[in-house]
Amino acid sequence: MRVRRRRNHNWNRWFLLAIISALILGTIVSISLLNFVAQIPISALSNDEQTDAIVVLTGGSSRLEEGLNLLMQRKAKKLFVSGVYRGVDVRRLLSLSQRAPDDLMCCIEIGHTAVSTEGNAAETKLWMDQEGYQSLRLVTASYHMPRSIREFHHYMPQVRLVPHAVFPAQFKRERWWRWPGTASLILTEFAKYLMSSVRQTWENVTTQKAR
Repeated sequence: MRVRRRRNHNWNRWFLLAIISALILGTIVSISLLNFVAQIPISALSNDEQTDAIVVLTGGSSRLEEGLNLLMQRKAKKLFVSGVYRGVDVRRLLSLSQRAPDDLMCCIEIGHTAVSTEGNAAETKLWMDQEGYQSLRLVTASYHMPRSIREFHHYMPQVRLVPHAVFPAQFKRERWWRWPGTASLILTEFAKYLMSSVRQTWENVTTQKAR
């Protein structure tokens, strides 16, 4: 009887510990999610700051259009479009955006190797190093901006970065939990953001050990 009571007591203790741990973990994740959502821009920031380059991450036509508009406003010397499909050149890219190629071809370069946000950062770093640039204006969707900034800072900590968010009409930042599509997108981005954070932390630790 005593053995059974002891087993029941141990089981109850472990069960209570599991519940408390789950509550603590859930609280931490919830706070992290709220902090992540707070990093997503709500509206465009008026920033006339000049940079060496404008960098557009592919994923929506509005991003490219915004990058081209910024280039025409002479906000930077060159426009770099990262993650373009292989076989698409500058002339084709401009025709898809219904822009006159002859007006802008001199100042646009494209990268074909990136297939992820980390790849965008790595591809852009190589291009920035080749050009000798030290500052960039990053153009991407608002929901994609927190993870993009993290990846770009990780690969180019010395480069001055000016975020320039584009706001897709279908993305509802305000009361996002009421919109299934937006909620799903935010949770997906949040998961990717966490994985990116873990990967970068591991890379930093292994790099320090190697030294």
